[in-house]
Amino acid sequence: MLVFAPVALVLRYWPGLQNDTALFICSGLAIIPLAGLMGRATEHLAARCGEGVGGLLNATFGNAAEMIIALMALHKGLIGVVKASLTGSIIGNLLFVLGAAALAGGIKFPEQRFNRTAVRSSTTSLMLAAVGLLIPTVFHDAAAMHPGGWSIVTEQRLSLAIAIVLFASYLFTLVFSLLTHKQLFVGAGADGDDHHEPVWSRTKATMVLIIATAFVAWFSEFLVGTVEAAQAKLGVSETFIGIIVVAIIGNAAEHWTAVWVATKNKMDLSLNIAIGSSLQIALFVAPVLVFVSFAFGHPMDLEFTVPEIVAVIVSVFVVAQISNDGESNWLEGVQLLTVYVILGILFYFLPAIHP
Repeated sequence: MLVFAPVALVLRYWPGLQNDTALFICSGLAIIPLAGLMGRATEHLAARCGEGVGGLLNATFGNAAEMIIALMALHKGLIGVVKASLTGSIIGNLLFVLGAAALAGGIKFPEQRFNRTAVRSSTTSLMLAAVGLLIPTVFHDAAAMHPGGWSIVTEQRLSLAIAIVLFASYLFTLVFSLLTHKQLFVGAGADGDDHHEPVWSRTKATMVLIIATAFVAWFSEFLVGTVEAAQAKLGVSETFIGIIVVAIIGNAAEHWTAVWVATKNKMDLSLNIAIGSSLQIALFVAPVLVFVSFAFGHPMDLEFTVPEIVAVIVSVFVVAQISNDGESNWLEGVQLLTVYVILGILFYFLPAIHP
């Protein structure tokens, strides 16, 4: 898919060939393999740095592509796309990634087991994060009922306070998963015993990570710069672009990894990737974007539309229900994908709604 990188560059810089919709599509497709290279470089670098630092690197760079795309959109003032991509990444990882992984693994293995305690801890943290994302919307509706009770500035300050709490919760989650209870998140067979690729040197891994990150940032600028034109041409809303398109592009590398390890009967690792990524989005990426938005001069609040909030809460609830028994099969994968498709249809037909 790296072939789309030079195509995007030609569309962007060759006189007479400018086509914003084609540039949007090619830039998005070019980001996918580059994000995969970032993931591989991070894994090799983590293997060289030891278990504790390695886990922190994976946690930090796990959603780097999504973070870069969101930062570019935030810089251009496309706050609606940024917020939609956050909820899209959460529901995409929980329903689409985990559903595809359970389906692929379930076709090969009739029943796959995983650590219920680790999954329950992650889903509980996600539910708490969903509460944090729900509060600004509740505040808006409640305060708006009183004259002078609601203002944009007040809501931004409320969101900033909640972002600080969510970020602190993320730090405690890291301590739990990387230090005090790290044995719960290893999983049987998740040590890559069937993967004999030589570990890259620190220099090679660092250089690949830097170069891939630079190109992801470059093509993300193309992607974000053509969002409005592509939206008009394709006839979809800003919310659909953020929740479905941008989220899938940013998570594509993780999608493939989670599905691949599920076919190797490593469902613990697959769940850690899918649920852990959603947890990073809710507790790390969202707060950081709020912090950065104030520096950019485009303060972002954490108020989402009712359909987005409902989608997140439903996704967390469904995953918690399905994973409660510590087993998965192909039918549960189909069920998760069904919910994702239903939500995708909702956001496709949903007119533009601003919180």
